[in-house]
Amino acid sequence: MTVTTFVHHRIDAAPRHWQALADRLAGGGAQRLAEAGGSLYGIWRSQIGRPRDELQAISVWPKTITAAVAEQALLARDPDVRRVRSEAMVPTLRPTDTTPPTRQGNYAFRWFATPEPHWPEFLDLCAAAWPGFEDAYDSQVVGLWQASGDRTGNGDDEASGAGRFGGVRSLLLTRRPNLAMWERSKLPEGAAEAQVREKLSRRYDLCDWTVVSTATLLTAVDRRDTARWT
Repeated sequence: MTVTTFVHHRIDAAPRHWQALADRLAGGGAQRLAEAGGSLYGIWRSQIGRPRDELQAISVWPKTITAAVAEQALLARDPDVRRVRSEAMVPTLRPTDTTPPTRQGNYAFRWFATPEPHWPEFLDLCAAAWPGFEDAYDSQVVGLWQASGDRTGNGDDEASGAGRFGGVRSLLLTRRPNLAMWERSKLPEGAAEAQVREKLSRRYDLCDWTVVSTATLLTAVDRRDTARWT
C-alpha cells in the first residue's frame, strides 16, 4: 500500500521579506522537493489571525518521510527564514490524491485537538456536513489531515496545539471564494444550511481545543492577492 505523507511548514520570514522568500520557495524550494522525491502542495500568506511575515506551506511525499527531512528540502537554510516549525500529517477523508489547490480565495487553516473516543464521530460529522457546506457556500474542503506526532521544534506550539493537547490533533483546510463568504458560512439561511451548521457545531463541541486563521494562496494560478491584510 502506498503511503502519502503531507508536511505542514509554518515559516517566519525576516521582516518585509515574506514575498521574496515565498518566490524562492515556489522556485528553488519546489525544485529541491522534486529532487528529493516530493512536491510542493502550496504556499500561503497570512490574511487574518497570524503575523504578516509568516508563510504556511505544505509539501507532499509519496512515502513516509520525517518532518525534518522535508523541512530541509524545502528551505535549505534560506537566510530570510527566522524560524520554522514543520509537522508530518496523514490524510483522512480528504484529500484523496496529491493534486494541489490552484484557485485564489480565502483559505481557513483550522487546527483541532479531539479526544480519541470522539474522533470517529468527528469524522462522521465531517463526511455528512461537507457536501451541503460546499453546495451552499461555493466552497471546497481541501483536506483534513491527522498529525502523526513527528515534528520539528521543541516545546508547546500555540498555533497548532502541538505539545499542549493529547488525543488526535488534525488540520482542516477549506477554501471559500472570499472573506465575505467565510462570514456568510457561519450564519445559516434556511433549513438545509441550518442542518449543515448543526453538524459542524456538534463537531466543534467534540474537541478539546480549536483555533483558526485565514490565508490566501501565493501559488494560485488564476490571480494574485495584492491586498495588505495584516
